[in-house]
Amino acid sequence: MRYANILSTGRYVPEKLLTNADVEAILGEKVDEWLQTNVGIKQRHVMADDQATSDLAVAAAKEALARAKVDPKDLDLVLVASDTPDYLSPGTSSVVQAKLGAINAGTYDINAACAGWVTALDVASKTISADDSYQRILVVGAYGMTRYVNWKDKKTCTLFADGAGAVVLGASDAPGFLGAKLLANGEYHDALGIYTGGTNRPATAETLKLTDGKPAVQFVRKFPSTFNTERWPMLLDTLLKRADQTLDDVKLFVFTQLNLRTIEATMKALNQPMAKAHYTMDKWGYTGSACIPMTLDDAVVQGKVKKGDLVAFCASGGGLAMASALYRWTA
Repeated sequence: MRYANILSTGRYVPEKLLTNADVEAILGEKVDEWLQTNVGIKQRHVMADDQATSDLAVAAAKEALARAKVDPKDLDLVLVASDTPDYLSPGTSSVVQAKLGAINAGTYDINAACAGWVTALDVASKTISADDSYQRILVVGAYGMTRYVNWKDKKTCTLFADGAGAVVLGASDAPGFLGAKLLANGEYHDALGIYTGGTNRPATAETLKLTDGKPAVQFVRKFPSTFNTERWPMLLDTLLKRADQTLDDVKLFVFTQLNLRTIEATMKALNQPMAKAHYTMDKWGYTGSACIPMTLDDAVVQGKVKKGDLVAFCASGGGLAMASALYRWTA
């Protein structure tokens, strides 16, 4: 049997910092107390004007590759999970491949919104298991959502941030990847997203008037407030049963970093201590498809993940797409 193992992690956090006080100055109203109390966000980081999503991805990838001691030329595949690509076409993964010099790697993008990186991790892990020509795969989650934020819309500019996280996967006969479970509630595809710029609503002078002159991320309609707290436990239950593991066996839970109160409620529903759920939205804001690999890297750097530990990932995002995965830590 061939298994995918996580060889290393890496992350990139843009230099520019915006505190809640900075956002208050932009908005002209108080949001700090509400954000800290109800969401858990204190600050966020924003990409520079001369950066693109691929630049964030490359920075995170370089760190992961260096830690794994893997030359970019030895990569067989580069996957980028993002819903803020450099271009509508071609894929950002090709840009990343070129900037890294990963000349022997195939490329493709995965867009499952904020569930994209866990989805890509599932696909890459199964690719290694199924095909022995794949030995090293780079899986990056990258997010440049502030490019699409209306800074006068407090529903979005208070939450979204930029960044990237990456892992290098390698083939092994020791089980690392133990399985994944994907799910979606597609009836909410029109609730949250960037709805201008595609074939359904092309970016024209008329349509851009609706979003202050540029394509913008929008909360269009509500979805149930208990969506994640109901579905995350369900996904994890299915996944753990298939792997013949229990919640108590999991040493680290890494959830989508949108709302700290949601994570707390989920851990309570799981009857697990909050200490097992690492979080980073307090310092990095909501980095969407990048938030889980960034948070994983943060936990690794802090020594919270040890060899043999069981790590569970659980993500959800626009669509509403969901993904969970289970890994035995071997790095």
